[in-house]
Amino acid sequence: MIKMTMLLKRNPDIDHAAFVRHHRETHGPLFRSIPEAETHVLRYIQTHPTDGDFPVPLADFDGTAEIWFDSPEGMRAVLGSETYEQKVFPDEKTFLDHENTLILVGAQTEIIEERG
Repeated sequence: MIKMTMLLKRNPDIDHAAFVRHHRETHGPLFRSIPEAETHVLRYIQTHPTDGDFPVPLADFDGTAEIWFDSPEGMRAVLGSETYEQKVFPDEKTFLDHENTLILVGAQTEIIEERG
């Protein structure tokens, strides 16, 4: 399993609310429509900042996307797919600032198991 974590910066031509709305309502479903994702994506979550008094310094990002792939080859299959290249990636250019978005790819180590 391989995980891609993206710290997202919005396109400066749109406001934060429009970014969040597009990320949730348009981009998420568009990514889900990639046929190869059905086979190779184990999980995909989005996180967007929330207001509150938190005991940590907050980074200046508009959101995150975390995608778990079954393997590096699966990641390549999804991100190299026709749907990603022709629909999803062009959509990213409408709401993301690619130059200031950070991407980390690596193996995940679970420290505390999911409770519930």
